[in-house]
Amino acid sequence: MDKLNVLIAGSTGYIGTQLVKLLCKHKNVKIKYLCGNTSVGKNISYYDKNLKKYKLPKIIKINYKLFKDVDVIFTSLPNGESQKIANKLLKNNIMIDLSADFRLKNAKIYDKYYGIKHISLDNLKKSVYGLSEINKKNLSKAKIIACPGCYPTSILLPLFPLIKKNLIDFKNIIIDSKSGFSGAGRGVHKKFKNKNLYGSTSAYGIESHRHNAEIQQELSYIKKNIEFTFTPHILPMFRGILSTIYLNYKSKANLNKIYNELRRFYMNHKFIKILKNKAISTNDVINTNNCQISVCKSKDKKKLIILSSIDNLIKGGAGQAVQNLNLIFKFKLNEGLK
Repeated sequence: MDKLNVLIAGSTGYIGTQLVKLLCKHKNVKIKYLCGNTSVGKNISYYDKNLKKYKLPKIIKINYKLFKDVDVIFTSLPNGESQKIANKLLKNNIMIDLSADFRLKNAKIYDKYYGIKHISLDNLKKSVYGLSEINKKNLSKAKIIACPGCYPTSILLPLFPLIKKNLIDFKNIIIDSKSGFSGAGRGVHKKFKNKNLYGSTSAYGIESHRHNAEIQQELSYIKKNIEFTFTPHILPMFRGILSTIYLNYKSKANLNKIYNELRRFYMNHKFIKILKNKAISTNDVINTNNCQISVCKSKDKKKLIILSSIDNLIKGGAGQAVQNLNLIFKFKLNEGLK
């Protein structure tokens, strides 16, 4: 088939430049337009020198007239901006959104957590949550794909099969997640200006982190009234997420049953690696679209510990967007992600 023409809106952030790098290696894609606001006229290689070797268009301001020339629009913009673009989509356009604009189905909850009144409610109803391994069947007919947040990706992938099979206690799930500072975007130094990002670890959003709503929403589709506590941290490293999840077994379960169910569920998913009693690290997944999940013993025989590790810029961002593209258009699943 002919190559897909692609427009990337928000191409200069950490995830935006990562997306450009992946799509440059995708044999079914042509990057037609790169769009930005404060970067108009610049080459994308100004933001990542590794892109110098590719012949890429200069960054321009987004213009809705360009939409007639493209098949897919990737949006990696500040929250609120993708809604405006969604309202201008043409019949031939598919939008793959890397912001939070279409993740939360309840517009009031979105407003509560993001402080933005949603202006694309019809599109919100029709959008699909793009957790690739879980929502594969719903992606093929979707016009708008909402790529999950990076923390929720690392958390939902191990929890979803276990809750579905009723193998764990739905109360008092403790989630301790640690991320590299790239997860906060290029403005991270302004957001955490009083923190020593290169020499300290910081907890944040303890009660009100926005991803609480996203995790709660997706888990509630399987079982109502799931209780969890989620605490995120920023570590003095650039990229990667390691989530440590503390769970209680249901009476019929044990470590081997948990391990075997995860292995069974993800048997045909090449990006998910299931391990047992292995202390994994972010180093195992950096620069890949993989998620490593390790099922581990606890000193308390009634509990288990699950470790989940991803690269927040790839599996937690640009890589998942490309994986969704491949699923929608039936390309090889690892195209652009090798």
